[in-house]
Amino acid sequence: MNTTINAVKFKADEKLEKFILDKVAKLDRLIDNVTKCEVTLKVDKPESDNNKIAEIELNLPGPNIFISKQADTFEQAVADCIDALRPQIEKYKERR
Repeated sequence: MNTTINAVKFKADEKLEKFILDKVAKLDRLIDNVTKCEVTLKVDKPESDNNKIAEIELNLPGPNIFISKQADTFEQAVADCIDALRPQIEKYKERR
């Protein structure tokens, strides 16, 4: 799976990128026809809590799967996205 990480208005460090790649790689076990995975990281309001946003879009044959989660850390937001993607992937597989 080709994975792209986009950090909006900041540079993601290597540790965060490795964490994201490890988490996204686990999705390969659930679904094998993903052509591209795009992860976007944003900071909503820097001065507030719960301001890290992670969005994951899986490009698949047919409709894409998109999920967005917000948390205190990017790691938690990405983990929440992965957890939320699992049921969507199962529904996608049932329709195929």
